[in-house]
Amino acid sequence: MIDGVTRRGFLGAGGGMAALSLATAASPAAAWLQDSGAPRAIGQPMPRGAELPATPPRPRRPDSVGFAIVGLGGYALNQMMPRFAEAQRAHVAAIVSGNPDKLRRVGDAYGVPADARYSYETFARIASDDRVDAIYIVLPSALHADWTERAFEAGKHVLCEKPMALSSAECERMIAASRRADRKLMIAYRSHFEPHNVQAMELMAQGAVGDIRLVRTEQSYRMGPTSPSENWRVNRALAGGGPLEDLGIYGLQAALYLTREMPESISAATFRPANDPRFAEIFAHVSSQWRFPSGAVAQLATSYDSAGANFVQVQGTTGALFMDPATNYSGQRMWLQAGGRREFNPGDPGVQFAGQLDHFTDAIRDGTAIRTPGEMGLRDLRLIEAIYASAEQGRTVRLNPDGTMRA
Repeated sequence: MIDGVTRRGFLGAGGGMAALSLATAASPAAAWLQDSGAPRAIGQPMPRGAELPATPPRPRRPDSVGFAIVGLGGYALNQMMPRFAEAQRAHVAAIVSGNPDKLRRVGDAYGVPADARYSYETFARIASDDRVDAIYIVLPSALHADWTERAFEAGKHVLCEKPMALSSAECERMIAASRRADRKLMIAYRSHFEPHNVQAMELMAQGAVGDIRLVRTEQSYRMGPTSPSENWRVNRALAGGGPLEDLGIYGLQAALYLTREMPESISAATFRPANDPRFAEIFAHVSSQWRFPSGAVAQLATSYDSAGANFVQVQGTTGALFMDPATNYSGQRMWLQAGGRREFNPGDPGVQFAGQLDHFTDAIRDGTAIRTPGEMGLRDLRLIEAIYASAEQGRTVRLNPDGTMRA
């Protein structure tokens, strides 16, 4: 999930935006935590700069899938909810928030009936709301597992933001809940529906650079002054280790879908500057090196404390592929260096948002296979756990084919 003015600008404009304070843009972390320290869903004010549609949504198709949006933060309001108008058969049928004023304003703008505006306390009633087919979870990462299970208990399909959860154990719970409910679970990995990344996958499958020898990725920006009590993204209980789960997961994904391999070993390092309130609980930088069975190597870096970067590079035996920026909301550029330079412009990156909605509705209505299922989210959390284990233990971690660590 993406929130906060600085980070949104970074992803939207290519990663070159100067650092500003996130404390005024992100939800105060303290509000998300109970006295026990356990995460909870609680209403937040309308995000600064949130834009609501001026006109009601267009008429929907008879087979359109109704979504309930759980969590009305900046990413939901500024990126995903406006894209429902571009989807073929998806519409906003209900909204869920703990802020009554936000429910009213957002509900009025999207034409959501008053009886389809739920609080976190009344969410269970959604089980009897036939207008809702699916739940889209857009809450802080630590709440994904709990609210996904609640959605399945209500008998609804689930589209869950990344990271899927904060541990592989939570991912396994979510998948089990999906199977018990006999409902679909998809993780919102939007780059799988972005034209440049889709074409990059095709080019690598076609051997456009020969045999892959090296993949390099970096997703970074410099976060402004903040602290764990002000910003949930730097609060370990809510966000996990920090930039790896947030930005670095895009590089992790790219290394996997471009090589089409799972690593057999990982070595990693983390860094946290001393006496910096931003990094009192999370890491500032995370880097890792992966070895694949083919002999290829991936070098991944992510940071909340370095100049903006968002690139993916693949070096092969006969050429190289460059994506810079690689995984933004917009502005992607991609070129192939193989006996000359060839640039690609396969389409508008903005279609990635509606693309994932349409993909999920096809799975619900037509029974098609999900490209980014819960099992993919589980795989990625296993790799994240391996990265942290390697960094903590100061050694290379060997992996099984499913991403679990060898004893």
